[in-house]
Amino acid sequence: MDRTSRSRRRPSRRWLGTVLALAVGTGLTLMGITGTAQAADVNVAKNAGFESGLANWTCSAGSGSNVSSPVHGGASALKGTPAGQDNARCTQTVAVKPSSTYTLSAWVQGGYTYLGASGTGTTDVSTWTPDSAGWKQLSTTFTTGANTTSVTVYTHGWYGQAPYYADDVSVFGPDGGGGGDPDPVVPAPPAGLAAGSVTSSSVALSWNTVTGATGYNLYQNGAKVQSVSGASATATGLTASTSYQFQVTATNAAGESTKSAAVTGTTSASGGGGGGTVPKHAVTGYWQNFNNGATVQKISDVPANYDIIAVSFADATGTPGGVTFNLDSAGLGGYTVDQFKADIKAKQAAGKSVIISIGGQNGTVTINDSASATNFANSVYSMMQTYGFDGVDIDLENGLNSTYMTQALRSLSSKAGSKLVITMAPQTIDMQSTSNEYFKTALNIKDILTVVNMQYYNSGSMLGCDGKVYSQGSVDFLTALACIQLEGGLTPAQVGLGLPASTSGAGSGYVSPTIVNNALDCLARGTNCGSFKPSKTYPSLRGAMTWSTNWDAKSGNAWSNAVGPHVHGLP
Repeated sequence: MDRTSRSRRRPSRRWLGTVLALAVGTGLTLMGITGTAQAADVNVAKNAGFESGLANWTCSAGSGSNVSSPVHGGASALKGTPAGQDNARCTQTVAVKPSSTYTLSAWVQGGYTYLGASGTGTTDVSTWTPDSAGWKQLSTTFTTGANTTSVTVYTHGWYGQAPYYADDVSVFGPDGGGGGDPDPVVPAPPAGLAAGSVTSSSVALSWNTVTGATGYNLYQNGAKVQSVSGASATATGLTASTSYQFQVTATNAAGESTKSAAVTGTTSASGGGGGGTVPKHAVTGYWQNFNNGATVQKISDVPANYDIIAVSFADATGTPGGVTFNLDSAGLGGYTVDQFKADIKAKQAAGKSVIISIGGQNGTVTINDSASATNFANSVYSMMQTYGFDGVDIDLENGLNSTYMTQALRSLSSKAGSKLVITMAPQTIDMQSTSNEYFKTALNIKDILTVVNMQYYNSGSMLGCDGKVYSQGSVDFLTALACIQLEGGLTPAQVGLGLPASTSGAGSGYVSPTIVNNALDCLARGTNCGSFKPSKTYPSLRGAMTWSTNWDAKSGNAWSNAVGPHVHGLP
C-alpha cells in the first residue's frame, strides 16, 4: 500500500490483458516452444549459466552483473538492471552452422524480460514474459541463412521496470565450429537434510544446496511428494502425532541423484496457527502510520467493523531481513507510543487482531537466504513483544523468495505459537499461477496461514480461472480471480477480496461496496454473480480487505459500514 500518494504506482497492465486475450483467443503461446534436437546438437552458447561471471557476455551501459541469488541452476545468474533509456541488453555472439535450425531458451525471473536472436540471416526472433516472482522458461527457434556463421543472442528488460534475472541460456543446434558448453552431469545427493518446526499436520525440512542442481524432489516414506527449486520444503497434510521418514534428491537436465540419508519428523499432537481468534468471516483494514491526505487516526478510531487491523508499515533496518517499527507521532498529531500500545490492547480486548504489515509500495525488505530469514523472524517477534501485535502481514510488492520467506514465517510461528495471525496482500499478477513465488509461499504455509487478501486494483485486466480476460472493476474480475486461489490450493477461509475504500485509495480498481458485496455473495452463496459463475460455492470464504481505514474514514466510513455487516452476515 502506498505511503505517500493515492495509489501504488504500478504500470498499467490493460495492454497486457489485451495481449493475453489475443493469445487465449488464437491459441498462440509466448513460451514453451521446443525444437527437435539431432544427435550431434550442442549448446553453442558459452558461459550459459553465468558460472564464470559475465565472460562471453556484453551488457549495455554496465547494466549487467553476476549474482549468487536468485539462481535457477548452479551458483550464479545474470542480473540486468534497466535505467533511464537503457533496457539492460546483454548479448553474446555464437558460432552457428549455415542453413540450420536452433532452439533458443533461457530461464528468467523478475522484471519484464525479453529473449531473442538477431543476424540469423533469415527471420530474427524474440519472445518475452511480463514480470514474475518465480523462474519461467522462455523459448523460441530460428533458422540460419545459407551463409550465416554467427548469430547474436540477447536478453533485455524494459524501460522503467524492475531488474530481471536470467540463467541457463541455451542455443541448441548443430556445432558451428566453436564447440558447446559442457553437458550437465547428474548432481550428487543432498547432504544435511534436517527436520525443523512441526505442527499437527506439517514438518518443515531443509538441506544443503548441491552444485549443479536446478531442483530437488522430496520423498515421504519412500514416495515422491513434492518438487522445489530451493533447499527447503514443507511436508503438509500429515496426521497428528505421527512419525514420517523423509529423503531428498537433487535434479538437473542430466537426471536425478540418488536419495539422501533419511531423517524422521514427527508431527505434534495439536496444530497451531491459522489465526487463533480471528472470526470465521473477517474484515481487514490497513491503518496508516503516516499522513498522506487521508483522515489521520489513532488505533482507537478504527471502527468496530474491522476484525484485523494491519499497521502500515514496518521499516527495514540495516541488517538483512531485519525490520522495526517507528510510530510517526509527529505526523499523527502527537500520538504517543504508550497510547498506541494501550489502544492495541483495547482492540484485542474487543476481540480484534492488530498486526504489523511488512512492505507496501516503498518496502525494501529482502529475505533471500537463511540468515536474513532468521533476522526477519527474530525482528518481527521482537516487535510483537514490544507493541503487542498479534502477527504479521506480508505486503512486499517487489517480489519475494518463497523458500526463505517460508523459512522465516515458520520460524516466527515456532516462536509465537498457535494464535499467530499471518496475512498476505499480493498483487493480482502474483497470484495468477501456483508457480509464482507469492502463491508458492502461501501454499507452503497453508497450515499456519490466516488469509490472503489479494489486491484487486492497480492492475488492469487479468486472466480468470476459466482462461478468459476480465476487466478490473467488475464482479467477474473479483470472482474469476478469486477462483484461481480457491482452485489452486488455498482453503476458502484463506481467501479475502482486497479493494480500495474510495477512489482516493488507489489509482484504479475502485468499485462500490455493492460490487464487493455481490462478489462475496457469488462466491459464498452462488447469487449476484456476473457472467462468470464459480463451479461451486465457498460458504467459508474469509471476507474482505481495504486500503485503508484512513481513506474509509475520509469517506465517512462508507466502505466498512456497507461491507462489514455483509461480511459478518455470510453463511
